[in-house]
Amino acid sequence: MVTVFWLGLSYLLGAIPFGLLIAKIFCKIDPLTQGSKSTGATNIARTCGLGYGILTLILDILKGFLPIILATSFTHSPLFLTLTGLAVVIGHMYSVFLSWKGGKGVATTVGVFLALAPGAVGWSLVIFLVMIFLSGYVSMGSLTMATVLPILLLLRGDFAFIILSFLLMGLIFWKHRENIQRLRKGEEHSWKKKKA
Repeated sequence: MVTVFWLGLSYLLGAIPFGLLIAKIFCKIDPLTQGSKSTGATNIARTCGLGYGILTLILDILKGFLPIILATSFTHSPLFLTLTGLAVVIGHMYSVFLSWKGGKGVATTVGVFLALAPGAVGWSLVIFLVMIFLSGYVSMGSLTMATVLPILLLLRGDFAFIILSFLLMGLIFWKHRENIQRLRKGEEHSWKKKKA
């Protein structure tokens, strides 16, 4: 019963649509109808402004980080922590408050692994930034980071959360399926083109 309650609470925390709240309160827009129609930090930055995008990013990372940190205060069970991480990311991606819509889970996944395996997620973020710089596509950086994270966990010997990393990688790829199609067609939004 305690486990079900905790996982439900983790899901609800993940489901809080910080991007939507920020966009509606400060910019008077609905991000679900603009840009990529996502509540994630990238779309908020694109439709509302960089500062609000950064604020969304921080809050989305925190809602992945805090449930794991709190959970580790009373258990170190890899299964329990895996389920907690999965619940909070699913909450972010499929929010009960947004008719099962939401963000793409990258920032919240970073928050989860920042608590579970900070070394691996730190290097994956470096690769994420390099890929964005080289390609000009945030989606390419996100997909690369999601792919590299389980590899880094394996290389570092952090085997406890390999399954979680693969599950979240699969979810992130699924949520980016439209981006993948646009990348294949050369129609994806590029920060480099905007800057140019």
